[in-house]
Order: sequence, then structure tokens, then C-alpha cells
Amino acid sequence: MFSPKKNSEWIKNLLTTPEGLHLDYKQSLSSQRKIAKTLLSFANTEGGTVVVGVSDRKQVLGIDPEEEMFMATEAVEKYCQPSFPITFEVYEVPLASDSETIEEKYLLLIHVPKSDRAPHALTEENQEPVYYRRKEDRSVPFRLPEQP
Repeated sequence: MFSPKKNSEWIKNLLTTPEGLHLDYKQSLSSQRKIAKTLLSFANTEGGTVVVGVSDRKQVLGIDPEEEMFMATEAVEKYCQPSFPITFEVYEVPLASDSETIEEKYLLLIHVPKSDRAPHALTEENQEPVYYRRKEDRSVPFRLPEQP
């Protein structure tokens, strides 16, 4: 269970911030592999936050926080070697759906600290591990230096 925070002003300010080295927006977590790539790129770089429940145009769509938390946790356990800690914050955002009704939508913030166990690799069965880091607003692959 989660207890949502209510701070519409803080969320409004957050949504004016563009994606970048420390911030990424997702409508939902439809692919564990894709979210694992984003999360481990933050862990391998300087840390960051993924905001789930926001469209590309920064519209609050809302999500089921428990389902998205499960997806993110499973993604790190299944695809990231070694795994790393992530933490969650849930925000409740009141939105006017028409002139009479206020609808509550949820946003999930997934916080990834810079890892002291980096580098972390995206691992899949029968494939070579791939390492990612954050470069501006993207997760880009990188090679580890050759070991003698």
C-alpha cells in the first residue's frame, strides 16, 4: 500500500522541467526491459528520477501506482546486474475532468541513486550484457575498458 503525497504546485513545477541527465518521463511502464535500461543508466551515471503517468506533452494521465512499482522492482531484479536500490514516491494530482468534477490521478516517481556498485549491465538470456549511461535525455550504450 502507498500513501500519496499531495503537492500540486510542486508537481506543476516538476512538469515544467525538461527531460535530461537526471529526469525522464514515461506514460506507463509497458516493458520491463525498457524501464530497466533507463533505471540502470541513471544508476551508472549520476542518479535520477523517472516520472510515470505523464504523456510526451507533459499531460498528467495517471497510472495505477502499485502496478507500476511492481513493474519497476521486477525490472531491476530481472534485467539489472548487479541490482541496485530504487525508491518510490506517489503523488495524487487533482484534475478537472469537466466543470463539475475533480478527478484524482496518480503519478509515480522512481528515484535511482548514483550507484557505488556501478557499472550495471542490462542482461538477457543468451545475450551479451549491455552497459548504459545517461547522456542528456537518453540512455546510451557504452563499452567497459578492456581488462588486461
